[in-house]
Amino acid sequence: MRVGERRVRCRGCGVQLTWPWPDEAELDAAYATWYRPEGGRFSGPGDAILRVTRGSIARRLDRIAPRTGPVVDVGAGDGHLVDALQRRGRAAIGLERGGDDGGPARADLLDLGLDELERPGDGAAAVVLWHVIEHLPEPRAAIREAHRLLADGGVLLIACPNAGSRQARSFGDRWLAWDLPRHLVHFDPRALRRGLQEEGFAIDRLGHLRAGQSVFCALHGLVGRVPGTADLYDAVRRPSARQRPIGPLRRAWTGIVAAAVLPVAALAAVAEAADGRGASIYVEARKDRTAER
Repeated sequence: MRVGERRVRCRGCGVQLTWPWPDEAELDAAYATWYRPEGGRFSGPGDAILRVTRGSIARRLDRIAPRTGPVVDVGAGDGHLVDALQRRGRAAIGLERGGDDGGPARADLLDLGLDELERPGDGAAAVVLWHVIEHLPEPRAAIREAHRLLADGGVLLIACPNAGSRQARSFGDRWLAWDLPRHLVHFDPRALRRGLQEEGFAIDRLGHLRAGQSVFCALHGLVGRVPGTADLYDAVRRPSARQRPIGPLRRAWTGIVAAAVLPVAALAAVAEAADGRGASIYVEARKDRTAER
């Protein structure tokens, strides 16, 4: 069933798909060098904020994951989570696919998919799919591979946009977190929970605010409704990481509007999370020793 300009939803499971499905040429253009250029993606404190947030994920993993075995970070990007885990004395393996122009950003990251990674020793302590699963053409296969890699009692940590959120309904096709065509599969909490349980995981925690992005997505949508503003996501990125150039006056106006409506965006993000319809889904799932596959 068509539910947006370029999305269809399965009547049975509720999962949405980007449709028409992008071909290889479209995805190559969407992930071109501008998307993650050398030197970082964001202007000002953006990349520093990413390092701080990855540090908070590492602290959480250190509390909930078994002490033995490495943490596997899928879609490791610039390796901030790998660094944060290693600073805490955790072994970490970062997986990051290289494009046609080369391999991952760092030599210590592996240009491998989950299905290509050998199970480490007695199993991994955790597998992290942090805003990654929505990019994968076969997310159920990735969940199965995570189950294979994990030790009994190991943790699967997932964050992704919530297609059933209030923001998704309010902003419609203009919602930043659709991120077409890079996001291929769009989940709501019910569908994600069911899929994990069917693949042998027990859900320890499912929430919204910890998954990040909720405030910024609300801010992006609100700013976009003000005449004369630029795309906020482009405006906070470095010039080399923008899809379209932005003049200094228009960028300044966008920043002024964003600062003005930030309190509204923050309150809206907290309220919708409290109502169980936050913009992002955060899941801690554990490989269940007793589950029948």
